[in-house]
Amino acid sequence: MQVQRVVLNSRPGKNGVPVPENFRLEEISLKPDLTDGDVLVRTLYLSVDPYMRCRMNEDTGAEYLIPWQLSECMDGGGVGVVESSRCSSCSEGDIVTSFNWPWQTHAVMKGSVLQKMNPQMVDGRLSYFLGAVGITGLTALLGMREKGHVSKGANQTLVVSGAAGACGSIAGQIGRLDGCVRVVGICGSEEKCKALVEDLGFSAAINYRQDDVPTKLRDCCPDGIDVYFDNVGGSISDTVIAQMNNSGHVILCGQISQYNKDVPYPPPLIDETHETLQKKHITRERFMVLNYMSKVEAALCELSQWVKSGQIKVLETMVNGIENMGVAFCSMMKGGNIGKQIIKISE
Repeated sequence: MQVQRVVLNSRPGKNGVPVPENFRLEEISLKPDLTDGDVLVRTLYLSVDPYMRCRMNEDTGAEYLIPWQLSECMDGGGVGVVESSRCSSCSEGDIVTSFNWPWQTHAVMKGSVLQKMNPQMVDGRLSYFLGAVGITGLTALLGMREKGHVSKGANQTLVVSGAAGACGSIAGQIGRLDGCVRVVGICGSEEKCKALVEDLGFSAAINYRQDDVPTKLRDCCPDGIDVYFDNVGGSISDTVIAQMNNSGHVILCGQISQYNKDVPYPPPLIDETHETLQKKHITRERFMVLNYMSKVEAALCELSQWVKSGQIKVLETMVNGIENMGVAFCSMMKGGNIGKQIIKISE
């Protein structure tokens, strides 16, 4: 069986911006001879995410991330369908997902690493298993719940950076559903601002490429900021933290503005921001879903109900074809996506 796959062609360099030439499309022969426990899957959708930029370096800077190897098949979040199985937990036709799905059109995988999903959880929109009802939604929900300390009736203001991205767009909606009276998103275009306010129900949106962020933030958050869902780091986060209230909470989800730089994760703060956190007793803690696996099942059910009822609206940017993985990744790193960046591999 001839299959196409994407391998790491070259590294962008620790401080380099990734380019499509870092990725290479290959055709290989796949022997669909299965041994016990194996499953042949056809890939339906693949995900590209900011954390993958770290995996392009020889040293990812994070102990839980394994670097991609040159000329080896890349991997990440994927969803597909079982075409044949020698694994008791997987049957032909099952929809399955994995965090370490090879970037191939077909693959032989161990059934034990696959999670069987019920298409009814997403009303048949299977790409949502990579986003709103998958790891992205879990990061938004558990991040808000475990580190955000939002309570109904507390008159809290939430600010989300990277608000039109996969995680930020869901986190803001969860903040609103959980009781924040004001949800303000920071993003990088007028189109994104419009989507946040008109489609997702944010109270206001700030375009950091055009607006005077400190002034606009004060206008949008007259009572200060209580909770900050941080997807970007850098100067935007310094600006937000400077306007936070006493005993506020920063949810440290990602630092995309720093991913092309050779700095540790999480990157060091400037002195002024560090002092603000201490003086105002603001918590700022790393958040990782991996530390909350016992809560995942219930959280996925809650996300599924919200998505199916329309209380959470899902934004996606969909690109067709495995040959476009590199282009889609580089576009996402520059903010070319609204919502989750998905690559459709097959029907």
